[in-house]
Amino acid sequence: MSRIVLVHGIAQQVKGAESLLTDWFPALSDGLALAGGQVDRDDVAMAFYGDLFRPAGHRGLAVPELDASDVEDGIERELLLLWWESAARQETAVTGPEAAVRLRAPNVVQRALDALSHSSFFAGLSERLMISSARQVRRYFTEPETRARVKERLVREVTYETRVIVAHSLGSVVAYEALCAHPEWPDLTLVTLGSPLGVSNVVFDRLTPAPANGRARWPVPVKRWTNVADQGDAVALVKALAPAFGERVTDLLVHNGAKAHDVRPYLTAVETGRAVTAGLGA
Repeated sequence: MSRIVLVHGIAQQVKGAESLLTDWFPALSDGLALAGGQVDRDDVAMAFYGDLFRPAGHRGLAVPELDASDVEDGIERELLLLWWESAARQETAVTGPEAAVRLRAPNVVQRALDALSHSSFFAGLSERLMISSARQVRRYFTEPETRARVKERLVREVTYETRVIVAHSLGSVVAYEALCAHPEWPDLTLVTLGSPLGVSNVVFDRLTPAPANGRARWPVPVKRWTNVADQGDAVALVKALAPAFGERVTDLLVHNGAKAHDVRPYLTAVETGRAVTAGLGA
């Protein structure tokens, strides 16, 4: 029975619950230690859903690579452009789009991919992996069965002993929707890290339950919600969630160094440690 449940984000499809937990737990422990808290590994679980996005194997040797021509209009295209614009604002190494021609340039997606390859978050990733990351977000919002299966992975990890849910990136969307769907769950603390929940059109307006008049529904089981973001995080485009999700959200900024969206510096931050420690104490 886990007191803390962790929820990962995009691009984890070739990992597993235990391998991710092995990666996350030391960083979580460091953040807790800075805040004067501690937790045993047996008290922490990983709600893993990455395998649901893992492609099936192929018999042929020539597996086609995704490229700019494979990017679908709508969520995939808009997300890549938003990441590009955000990264360009934060990093001098990333060439920005020309606003006047961004939407009509025929090669705009390829330009976005080329520019993002120079960003700290996407450095070292192939075009295929960048497109795959955007595709996971698109599939979550457009494939009802996939969406339900992802949320079920979190639901089965939450027990009467769970006190804190820590969710990173797309995992914060999963956690929010699951919490809204289960008002019967006991009091919980939610800690979101590098969350895209506030991104209009692509994420916020597609949430379940649907926001009304620019305001999202408060998840009933949540008694404390701390949202942590790095100013340079290209995925957490909207740093403050309180305006859209309610004044009970505590929005905090941290500095994660070169890897602004990486979960590990988010977990080692004393701000995260304090939020988790407070939740365990409650």
